[in-house]
Amino acid sequence: MASWVPTAARGMKPGLAGYTQPVRIMGIDPGFHRCGYAVVEAATDAESLVASGVLLTTRGKALGERLCELAEGFEALLRDWAPDVVAIEEIYFAKNVKTAIDVAQARGVLLEHAAAAGIAVAEYTPTTVKSQLTGNGRADKEQVAYMVRRILRLDDDQPQSRLDDELDAIAVSLCHGQRMAIPEVLR
Repeated sequence: MASWVPTAARGMKPGLAGYTQPVRIMGIDPGFHRCGYAVVEAATDAESLVASGVLLTTRGKALGERLCELAEGFEALLRDWAPDVVAIEEIYFAKNVKTAIDVAQARGVLLEHAAAAGIAVAEYTPTTVKSQLTGNGRADKEQVAYMVRRILRLDDDQPQSRLDDELDAIAVSLCHGQRMAIPEVLR
């Protein structure tokens, strides 16, 4: 049976508001085929993109095998980038119920591995991410991508050089970086 251990006892940083040192945030856009990730360093005055990409699983394999591939890739990311916190997007809507269930299972694998590594997890709805970055919770992907590029001053050679999953993960990271400077009572 799982037991609950207070954050401070697991060695996690209990609160991120009022931080003075840069905080390394790993943003995740969960998926069982393509899982976007981004590593952003947030300081009191700016955010910078450290790394981003997509974890891919092998099409045609059984879901369990794909979840193992995802877990192995995520463990490597946690080991390589040593984030202070993982910010992950919540699932809020899906046209295909089977896909939603598979994504939810992938999300569960990611949450479990972050917790097992002793890393704090923050969860955000897509509406919260959009609202935080654009001021509009119903913003489209192009508006969010524009703000991601503007906030980070990205000069991608081609406008579509990053996959949607990767841009979504960057957006989740930025959302968390901006929100941790806001006192809890005002969120």
